[in-house]
Amino acid sequence: MPLARRAFLTSVAGAAGTVACSHAPAHSDGTPAKEAPVTEAVAAAATRAARRLLPRHWRQLRFEATGEPDTFRVSGETGRITITGDTAATQLTGLRWYLKHVTHANISWAGEQLDLPKDLPGPPGTVTRQAGVPHRFALNDTNDGYTGAYNDWTYWERELDVLALHGYNEVLVYAGADALYHRVFRGFGYTDEELRQWIAGPAHQPWWLMQNLAAFPDPVSRQLLDARAALGRRITDRVRELGMTPVFPGYFGTVPPGFADRNKGARTVPQGTWMGLGRPDWLDPRTEHFARVAAAFYRAQDAMFGGPSTLYKMDLLHEGGDPGDVPVADAAKGVEKALLTAHPDAVWVILGWQRNPPRAIVDAVDKSHMLVIDGLSDRFPKVTDRESDWGDTPYAFGSIWNFGGHTTLGANTPDWAALFNKWRTKPGSTLRGVALLPEAADNNPAAFDLFSELAWEDGELDLTAWFREWALARYGARDPHAEAAWDILRRTAYGTTRADSWSEGADGLFGARPSLTAKSAAKWSPKQLRYDADEFEPALGELLRVRASLRNSSAYRSDLLDVARQAVSNRSRVLLPRVRKTYEAGDAPGFDRATGNWLALMDVLETLLATDSRHLLGRWVADARAWGADAAERDRLAYDNLSLLTVWGTRQGADAGLRDYANREWAGLVGGLYRLRWSTYFTELRAATAGNRAPEAIDWFALEERWTRRPGNLATRPIGDTYEAAVRVRELLVTTR
Repeated sequence: MPLARRAFLTSVAGAAGTVACSHAPAHSDGTPAKEAPVTEAVAAAATRAARRLLPRHWRQLRFEATGEPDTFRVSGETGRITITGDTAATQLTGLRWYLKHVTHANISWAGEQLDLPKDLPGPPGTVTRQAGVPHRFALNDTNDGYTGAYNDWTYWERELDVLALHGYNEVLVYAGADALYHRVFRGFGYTDEELRQWIAGPAHQPWWLMQNLAAFPDPVSRQLLDARAALGRRITDRVRELGMTPVFPGYFGTVPPGFADRNKGARTVPQGTWMGLGRPDWLDPRTEHFARVAAAFYRAQDAMFGGPSTLYKMDLLHEGGDPGDVPVADAAKGVEKALLTAHPDAVWVILGWQRNPPRAIVDAVDKSHMLVIDGLSDRFPKVTDRESDWGDTPYAFGSIWNFGGHTTLGANTPDWAALFNKWRTKPGSTLRGVALLPEAADNNPAAFDLFSELAWEDGELDLTAWFREWALARYGARDPHAEAAWDILRRTAYGTTRADSWSEGADGLFGARPSLTAKSAAKWSPKQLRYDADEFEPALGELLRVRASLRNSSAYRSDLLDVARQAVSNRSRVLLPRVRKTYEAGDAPGFDRATGNWLALMDVLETLLATDSRHLLGRWVADARAWGADAAERDRLAYDNLSLLTVWGTRQGADAGLRDYANREWAGLVGGLYRLRWSTYFTELRAATAGNRAPEAIDWFALEERWTRRPGNLATRPIGDTYEAAVRVRELLVTTR
């Protein structure tokens, strides 16, 4: 990819909430009004972020707040690099371009490679880039559940820096929404205790905010609400400091039980249940009571989070919500009226998912105040004309490449390369952004980086060249084996398309509830691999042959682990039919060999995963426990977080398909619950064969629930060497062919 490309000539409307610091208003005498303090603050914010990201080199970087909106410029000489842009986030996007193309370095969601020279080299000339779309939205509604409800400020500080570095300017902020609802409804007749019993635990709160459930699994404490409110405010302040826009939850009618009984004349619509869990009631948006609650909601939100935003996320009647006798169009008008009364410049952000948003909503509102973030752009081949689907409502091209935080590698990158620019530039296009929407973050770094670049590239991407340059920046130098590995991955895991109506890769069967006919671990995941596993597997050998001097970075170790893990995971789909064949043939020795191979692969996978802190279940549980004030609360929070990955909710919901929805190949899960299930199952099948009887039914939910409440000791620190563990994986894959 050439170092210098022409900047976009396309006229780009300013993104909602963008701070154009280089064009401050002037006094009547022509002197700038507060321009210097504002621009200095912007540059200072970028400098602080650079110091956090590049502690040994940040002094060689000079940031300046100037230029057109959404445009960065990189120039300079050895040891003095100048990066300009209108916001700190735009400047950091320029820094990422410099790191990738000039120094061949990489900072991403998973791993980094920063083998930089003492003196940073200057770029060969001045390079300018302008974003082709104003909206660059990040994070799914489910992020605070599946990425980690109990992440602390250390995590969020890094996450926001990385998002800014990758060009995003709009970030969903849900932390603290529980405290917001608590404050609002104290003013409508509810006690502190009643509200804390109604609010869901942090790991399950995304679905409470989407009106799917409430009061699960345990009441929240006041100290927890206060701590989450403080974190939400801190996140919001940093988002703004970086020149990005916080995307807040808007108010669309969720109320606690008995609202109409406590507020005379109020009209609510019962929402029934979802997956065995009671849904919150819905307050009729046409009514004066709705207007009063919404006004209180936005006032409290402004006070708690440092003022209003310009972007508010809301999805009416999510996944089966019942409007009752309320016309959906009228409801949408009521929701919009309340939002614009509080914040006249606000934009209603709504998810494009399943049948959402229906034409009844988009045709009822002012489209200049709505943005659809499309979760299906790369999912279904029938999606071809979003202008027609949504009546010319502005929308963002989005991708959900994982569901539930599955550790699966891959994405439909050919669709991104072929469709995004085509849709953006077609006559009458209303494509105004990109939307980064995996249900959990911090995985699939190649997908993250590639998707992030869509908004900043002029024309269709050459994927062959992109993955070659990715290997260079990811490991710091050219290496034929690194390039070969990533070319294999480009053609396999990252070469899938929406032709089969999927956007994520198939999960592995080790995480499935045991069955000889299992096709996936999660109910709503692909039932077969979307590429040839035999073509994928040589990528592991190529990565192992990358020269030793390039193996020292966390980026290399992360990629090696992921490819080795994926190779083992793929093998589960080969071995399970062998287990079934020997069992159905009554071949006890063959059954023992096949199940022995299965469990051996699980054990070697556990050993591999234990070498990396990001793949430790113990970390996930410890993060939750750290928020508790006493032993009882720590236990409740640990269950809240862990149950999301295992049973998810009630027995009814688990058996309906929620269990293992968020399965992932992590140490502690593979060697814990997953191995326990499969060894229990194999033992029963073996006993049934020996006794010439049918196998007895196993109460899987009871086993899963017991383990989730008492998982035993879980490691919180990595052990072992990733490279050595990956070598062992390759050896075992050969012997179990």
